Amino acid sequence: MNVANPRFDVYEDRCPTRLVLDRLADKWALLLMLRLTDGPLRFNQLKRDIKGISQKVLSQTLKKLERDGLVTRTVYPTVPVTVEYALTPLAATLREPVEALTRWAETHMPAIAAAQQAYDAGIETR
Repeated sequence: MNVANPRFDVYEDRCPTRLVLDRLADKWALLLMLRLTDGPLRFNQLKRDIKGISQKVLSQTLKKLERDGLVTRTVYPTVPVTVEYALTPLAATLREPVEALTRWAETHMPAIAAAQQAYDAGIETR
């Protein structure tokens, strides 16, 4: 049981916190939140900045983050319409852990790659 909030327990199969963890464990959601830490951006700028994300996945991920209260979508009445996405104050509380996780991945990637190669080589000799 969670001491901080006894109503939620991530080890219980029906706990809604698992949905939150699923969202936060998504690479696209993490990259979007990290990219938005410096301020609001438009859809096409996000698509250009996050290499490999499709328009469909970007749209779906932004909608999910908006639903979870982590991203806001602001529409400006211009021609054509301008839409900006920004982090909410709630999402801003994730900045430090998200940055730490991405720094950890970048720093330790050589060790992870070496472990993967060693593992794969061991499988081939079995």
